[in-house]
Amino acid sequence: MQVKAAVTLGYQQPFVIKDVEVAPPGKDEILVKIVATGVCHTDAVMRDNPGVVPMPAILGHEGAGIVASVGEAVSGIRVGDHVVLSYAACHHCENCLSNHPSACEDFNTLNFGGRREDGTTPYRLEDQDLSLFFGQSSFSQYVVTRASNAVVVDPEVDLTLLGPLGCGIQTGSGTVLNRLKPVVGESLVVFGCGAVGLSAIMAAKLTGCSQIIAVDIHASRLALAGELGATHQINGKEQDAVAVIKQITGKGAHYAVETTGVSAIVLQAVHAVKPLGTVAIVGFTGDITLNVQNDLMAEGKSLVGVIEGDAVPALFIPLLVQLYKQGKFPIDKLIARYPLADINQAFADSASGKVIKPVVVM
Repeated sequence: MQVKAAVTLGYQQPFVIKDVEVAPPGKDEILVKIVATGVCHTDAVMRDNPGVVPMPAILGHEGAGIVASVGEAVSGIRVGDHVVLSYAACHHCENCLSNHPSACEDFNTLNFGGRREDGTTPYRLEDQDLSLFFGQSSFSQYVVTRASNAVVVDPEVDLTLLGPLGCGIQTGSGTVLNRLKPVVGESLVVFGCGAVGLSAIMAAKLTGCSQIIAVDIHASRLALAGELGATHQINGKEQDAVAVIKQITGKGAHYAVETTGVSAIVLQAVHAVKPLGTVAIVGFTGDITLNVQNDLMAEGKSLVGVIEGDAVPALFIPLLVQLYKQGKFPIDKLIARYPLADINQAFADSASGKVIKPVVVM
């Protein structure tokens, strides 16, 4: 079938809307009509950094839509189901079988390799193959994805809100709920109040943290962080964040979530936690120079990487949807909608901080 998609023809090039061919789903795949898809910083990283995802490609990895057809071997998903698409995993390696699919041994190949396991791709532009991304390529009106990438969700909830649950919102909230697991009365600081950071703040509120500290350089984002549960807001341009955090908490926070990927901010996060504290890095991060003895070992601090919130999407995404329906996880406050034709503007507005989480409505 022929559909419209936002195609990346080469690295560091803008998205262009093209008519592309989408193949029928294979036996263990489904065809999904994308209703909306989140715009994530990871898409920009893949577009702008040569050598990760082969070009040309259809990027996008926060798709939400309606199942249009299913392969002959698919069970548990039916035509008409509302689904959120998340990352690809093999589901049979040691890490997958121990409920840590984001640490799948084949994660990089399955999500960034550009091809199915048999070497093919379901997408073509004229005589060119288009690389598959994150097992879905959601910047297309229809996508072919493995059934195991899809999570069936409540059909009563607006699909234009749900795509980001497959990556960004899952990453922030899952880092808190699945990996750090703070308890009532503990403190947590979030560096960077984009969609990932604000999701971490909402999750921290659910756990009963007594001090939830937001650090950002945009006043509007700090104000929203306060609405969503942050007890304290720090403008990193105007204040010494580490000093203020220690003033608020006494000896430092129990936990820090670092979402910016900026090396200097990672160091701030390490210095902002108390002895025996833990810092979680959740984004693409440059090289960091640490004094391991002074920064980590001497005070028993931990620095951990967390991918996709250490979540099992089939279990975690329905939980987030339920929390949203209960009014405890207001993801609607993060969303700004754009038509497919304005996808480049959506990326620009995200990069500038004008919006929190752009969602492209297909």
